[in-house]
Amino acid sequence: MILKQYYLGCLAHASYLLGDEASRTAVIVDPQRDIEQYVAAAAELGLSIRHVFLSHFHADFLAGHLELRDRCGADIRLGAQGKAEYPFVPMKDGDSLSFPGMRLEILETPGHTIESISILVYDRAISDTVPYAVLTGDTLFIGDVGRPDLRASLGWTASELGGHLYESVHNKLLKLPDEVLVYPAHGAGSLCGKNLSSDTVSTMGEQRRFNYALKPMTKEEFIQLVTADQPDAPPYFTYDAILNTRERGTLDQTLEKVLQPVELEEILALGDKGAQLLDVRAPEEYAKGHIAGSINIGLNGQYATWAGTMLDHERPIVIIAEPGREQEAAVRLGRIGFDHVRGYLKDGMAALAGRPDLVWPTERVGVLIASEDLASNAPPLLVDVRTPTEYAARHIAGSLNVPLNRLQERVAELPRDRRMMVMCAGGYRSSVAAGVLHQNGLTHLTELAGGLAAWEAAHLPVVSGGG
Repeated sequence: MILKQYYLGCLAHASYLLGDEASRTAVIVDPQRDIEQYVAAAAELGLSIRHVFLSHFHADFLAGHLELRDRCGADIRLGAQGKAEYPFVPMKDGDSLSFPGMRLEILETPGHTIESISILVYDRAISDTVPYAVLTGDTLFIGDVGRPDLRASLGWTASELGGHLYESVHNKLLKLPDEVLVYPAHGAGSLCGKNLSSDTVSTMGEQRRFNYALKPMTKEEFIQLVTADQPDAPPYFTYDAILNTRERGTLDQTLEKVLQPVELEEILALGDKGAQLLDVRAPEEYAKGHIAGSINIGLNGQYATWAGTMLDHERPIVIIAEPGREQEAAVRLGRIGFDHVRGYLKDGMAALAGRPDLVWPTERVGVLIASEDLASNAPPLLVDVRTPTEYAARHIAGSLNVPLNRLQERVAELPRDRRMMVMCAGGYRSSVAAGVLHQNGLTHLTELAGGLAAWEAAHLPVVSGGG
């Protein structure tokens, strides 16, 4: 038996290749949409990809089940409660796939979603009765359980799914032996839970001891615990969950259409018609000069998550990138189902060499200059775009907390007759915010270079706690 984990850091997403050498069969679980790594690994191992499982309809990324079906002829397998436009094999409690060296058995584990399943993996060379591992999808994480509040728009309340989650955890997963390895679909940084560990594998015994959500408690206490204090879900989550149930174009088909160079004049015309100009360069490059009206979401950060949060999935997107990075930008948008890209700026920012009238800089100031400015008689309003939790832990006195994911809807609250300074933890989110504020006509602003990290490194004062 072969069990190989793939971890995609920018989406905190884990997917799996399960292989049976005797039958030369590979099974892929929760694949990302760009499937080359699974195809290459199977070929190297001499395996054929015959089955692809989704543990549930993921909300934070578009899975690669249709890509593997079309490329490899794999059948698609979902939990029996799943409903989809494409043909699939429904898998219910106790259903299994058996191979000479490996057996996979299904546990229906609703809670994060109603169709969620976990997959017991038996290594038959070790034991045919005690699982070697369990792939838990988003039902059980390392240090947490899946949030039950993401399906409200699809007819399920958080309390209903929280009750199902309690039963799945207590009546199924917690009955597994301590030595069973736990492989989830996400790790730290995912918004599918609130307390995920950076570890990517654990054991049932460790989770029994250290996972706060697995402590003995009543169902009512559990529901209250897992529904409280969940982070805001990005607006694209429902869009992706629905898209994962649909027959749609594959990533290869999408990239063929979107990876087209577009001349500057056409991009300006598209912008005038409502297209979103997405600058994916590093924040410091964006600050030096960018196309007026563009928004900066850099490839060096949580690009897909922030693109899904800040961009409209119904309006066309034009990519502005360093030459050679356009495909990466389009692929990573494709991972969250943002296929409505009209192309990329031919030659990147070099296309604007003769049009300085179209280039805007963002003034970035170091922490010492910023500190003096904030202490002056006419200080700027310091807008902190970190999350409320980050802000409550530590912030600069006198700052106003407007989380980045709420900035667009709260921009009317910001004064237009006062200078502004925008900041975050390290400079990534503040660059996104500067673009949003510029789009809304708030151009008299500076950006705090290096954010709170640079401020604290200079031993400048912060307020801790809620004060």
